[in-house]
Formats: sequence, C-alpha cells, structure tokens
Amino acid sequence: MPKAEAVNIAAAKARLPELVERASGGERFVLTRNGKPKALLVPLPRKKKYVFGAGRGQWHGVERLLRAPLPDELAETFYTGALVPTRRHRT
Repeated sequence: MPKAEAVNIAAAKARLPELVERASGGERFVLTRNGKPKALLVPLPRKKKYVFGAGRGQWHGVERLLRAPLPDELAETFYTGALVPTRRHRT
C-alpha cells in the first residue's frame, strides 16, 4: 500500500480540488488536525471495462443445458400465455 502524505485540514481546505485530482490519480492523503490523523483521502476503485468475449471458454456444459427440452410445466406456461403480464389499473 502506498504511503499517505499528511496534510493539515486547514491547508487541505484551501487545496481541495488539487488533492482530489491527485487522489483520483492514485495518491493517498491523511488529513490531520493538530498533528493527529482525522481522515483518509483515497482514490475510488476503478471500474473495470467489460471486454467482449473475455469469458470465452470459461463456461463448460452450458451447451447441454441449452439443447435440453423444457420441463412440461414450464413449456405449458410459455405456450398458453400464463406468464403474460396484465395491465395495472390506475387508482
């Protein structure tokens, strides 16, 4: 874990936009008052971008499930329209 730079709260107040930008770049800051640590300013975890096809080859046996016939009860609900949602009436 990278070492955090100590910054006085009063000084941090004056340079908050700069500290936030630096924190978003990966730096960490300990906000202090009278030399005692009070809070920690850290970057948020980065959201990973989805890569199309990244899971290829990781799912085994799915083909068998997709080719299997549906159970009779489930197939019946599809063909009779039992799962069709009804309209809600305004009250």
